[in-house]
Amino acid sequence: MTAEERQKLIAQYTDGYNEVMRKLEGFPADSLTAHPIPGKWSAAEILHHLADSETTSGLRLRRLLVEENPLIQGYDQEAFAARLNYNNRDVAPALEAFRSARATTSQLFDSMTDEDWRREGTHSESGSYTAEDWLAIYAVHAHNHASQIGRLREALANTKENAASV
Repeated sequence: MTAEERQKLIAQYTDGYNEVMRKLEGFPADSLTAHPIPGKWSAAEILHHLADSETTSGLRLRRLLVEENPLIQGYDQEAFAARLNYNNRDVAPALEAFRSARATTSQLFDSMTDEDWRREGTHSESGSYTAEDWLAIYAVHAHNHASQIGRLREALANTKENAASV
């Protein structure tokens, strides 16, 4: 990964929280737990996932920077959503955890050297895992979920339009 590619991903990473918040603007609060797209998470479930995933990801990067060849443990995100009652909890603390995880992790980037970005561990599900791999994954993570929230909002609007025309 070139320094220019890395900087582009860092900018995308640091904008992730803001992108999610932009997609939440105007999202009906009473529909945060709705499932307008069968088999997909609700907006509330996405937000709780982001809180858990981003706090986990921040720890992953810290372990890559501090430990020699750390084991980076995967987890079952579907089990987290179900067992941790994502759809039955207030999203405000999840949004704050997500924002804070991104903000504190972003602080690390300025002091990271090229050598730091190449530090390697082993991911329990995918094998070799460097800090650059981490950045490539998490730079787009929040944006992907922001797009998902946008699709949920569109599906909700279509559902309401269809109900109104019946």
